Amino acid sequence: MINQIFRGLITKWISLIKFRNIPFNNQQKLFFSSSVLPIVGAFVTGLCLSLLFAACSSTSTVNSPNPSATSVGNSASSKATVVRFGYQKSTILLRTKGVLEKRLAPEGITVQWTEFQAGPQLLEAMNVGSIDIGPVGESPPIFAQAAGASLTYVVGTAASPAGSAILVPQNSQIQKLTDLKGKKVAFQKGSSAHLLLVQALEKAGLKYTDIEPKYLAPADARAAFVKGSVDAWVIWDPFYAAAQEATKARVLIDGTGINKQGGYYLMTRKFVTENPQTVKAILEEIQNLEEWSKQNREEVAKTLAPVLGIDLETMRKATNRRTFGVVPIDDNLINLQQGVADTYYKLKLIPKKVSVRDAVLTKEQYAAFSPKT
Repeated sequence: MINQIFRGLITKWISLIKFRNIPFNNQQKLFFSSSVLPIVGAFVTGLCLSLLFAACSSTSTVNSPNPSATSVGNSASSKATVVRFGYQKSTILLRTKGVLEKRLAPEGITVQWTEFQAGPQLLEAMNVGSIDIGPVGESPPIFAQAAGASLTYVVGTAASPAGSAILVPQNSQIQKLTDLKGKKVAFQKGSSAHLLLVQALEKAGLKYTDIEPKYLAPADARAAFVKGSVDAWVIWDPFYAAAQEATKARVLIDGTGINKQGGYYLMTRKFVTENPQTVKAILEEIQNLEEWSKQNREEVAKTLAPVLGIDLETMRKATNRRTFGVVPIDDNLINLQQGVADTYYKLKLIPKKVSVRDAVLTKEQYAAFSPKT
């Protein structure tokens, strides 16, 4: 026990004093190195009381991951004290409303929040143990599985096909999908935008190799789009709505008639199997918020506009394009998701075949915590 405490204190001292700008996984490597422990071991003894006090006085909601926190996913023998939640701008309402904190506080559980630009970055953080749960589109889990990540689908979200689009500059000569041949198209690799582009090209009779992909995160893609460095941009709300307003971008095509599924909330399998009651509480609050949002779209827009720094009318547009609701992980959804995996493998965009079923639980396990839909 003392050894574990010392190791945690050493990690905290390194992150605060010497290696503040080094990613956590590199800190871990340094921490466990035999050359580091002898150097810092003596110093830690003098810092024990002050660091323990600092650790005990941390707040319940933060903006960045805390790998040393005791979380549901990291504690097999004790009750969870922290749930580390990843989110994106498209799913920021859950954090803004504070429903998880209210639900979990009576159980002695706090929530930490970390924002990511897109799903691939969120799942990368989950894979290295920085977060426990987060929502993404249909594509990020496929790329994550192909990279060997340990993930579990816990619930699906309703499809919002009108909430994603391929944009071109207002004065662009590109008028139809076939005009994208030979053009530079920006999008987040491994995201829902990636799949929309693949499906749209197929619909137009084009191959993926007919375009020049530019793999850019949303912020970088927008900058390239405004600068004119790319010919088109595939993106989702609220980035989509904001770009329409700010750049007067023209919609070449949106996902209507193309997208058949929404996204997913994912967790590590350890998190799910060891903490079904906590998972059940989280999913119930997610479902309740989705149902509330469906009936209160104007309130959703008014809540999110100032948080995202978007004018109300633009936020209304994004909110009205969204379909709210959760979807159970059933055979139909698994088969749809397997089709996505097969598409990426066929295009050689992932290095190996992916079995979606390897990342799902049994029907009995889902029944233990899944909300009624």
